[in-house]
Amino acid sequence: MADLTKILGLAASGMQTQGTRLRHVSENLANADTPGYRRKAMTFEQVVVAGQNTGQVKPGPVTLDQTELKRIYDPAHPMADDTGHYDGSNVDLVVEIADAREAQRSYEANLKVFDQARQMTSGLLDLLRR
Repeated sequence: MADLTKILGLAASGMQTQGTRLRHVSENLANADTPGYRRKAMTFEQVVVAGQNTGQVKPGPVTLDQTELKRIYDPAHPMADDTGHYDGSNVDLVVEIADAREAQRSYEANLKVFDQARQMTSGLLDLLRR
């Protein structure tokens, strides 16, 4: 029974972390046309309790992508310099869509594991009641 509850915790931590990742991807997509915006990237960290690796994950620190910002030519833009250029964002829509799809699929896989462990726990409790 303890193993099944551990599995529930593992799957829940994966879903929560992928949900956070999807939020950052959404923010990146929403700000793709914002001048000077830098893409947010998130890492995953292992959860360690009393020096033991639990197998769970949690969101790591959010970092800003330091790749060069795109230079956009638009002399009419209020942020344009003397040459008519301004700094755009470094968000690549293809990368963000791929990250969103990967996070979604990982979330769904964790959800299936969670649901299967829940069904197994429910079945075990039904057997114990008899």
